[in-house]
Amino acid sequence: MRITVIEHEAGAGLGYLGGWLGMACDVVRPYLGEEIPERAADGLIVLGGAAAAWEDERSPWQPATRDLLRRAVDEATPTLAICLGAQLLTMACGGTVERGDGGLEVGACEVVALPAAASDRLLSGVGTAPAIQYHQDAMTRLPDGAVPLMTGSRYPNQAYRLGEAAWAVQFHPEATPEIFAAWTAESGLEGAGELNAGVKAAEPALIATWRPVAQAFADVVRAARP
Repeated sequence: MRITVIEHEAGAGLGYLGGWLGMACDVVRPYLGEEIPERAADGLIVLGGAAAAWEDERSPWQPATRDLLRRAVDEATPTLAICLGAQLLTMACGGTVERGDGGLEVGACEVVALPAAASDRLLSGVGTAPAIQYHQDAMTRLPDGAVPLMTGSRYPNQAYRLGEAAWAVQFHPEATPEIFAAWTAESGLEGAGELNAGVKAAEPALIATWRPVAQAFADVVRAARP
């Protein structure tokens, strides 16, 4: 069993997921010239990145990534799309992504499960929990048929399921405190020290919440291709 992973930039890798999934991951790095495949392996993860989901001139592999995501949904390939990945999935399947009116959402922020999450294969064990955020674009209209699963105070569309086995999360379940600190250092974000400390303090809760979700996704991959 193998998961195809699309990594948009070197500083936004698998993080925690590399150890939590318990499954081989084939990481594709298009920023190094590697080609986006037409189809994923047994599962698909599309990670985050600094570009906007519509900035194809900045990241010219994004159209091929949207095609890959659309095909994965159509073929019920287990898919986890994170932050930029979630926004690319949204656009690929007919939803809308725009610059958010609420400004930058960053740090360890609270997300809240919606009623549909109670029976979801990934998120059924999550209620109200911290999640690492770093985005200012928003999924303002979800694709037709999407099932909203999580919400938040600044941006309402925090997680949804589409089709049989595709999940989009606006936050970063993969990001370690060290990865987050590298992002704030690179951007020169004001108040970075306080934000970094907040993420570090939330680390036990982050691991307790999102490791079971990652393991549940791996179980979905295994079940889809016995």
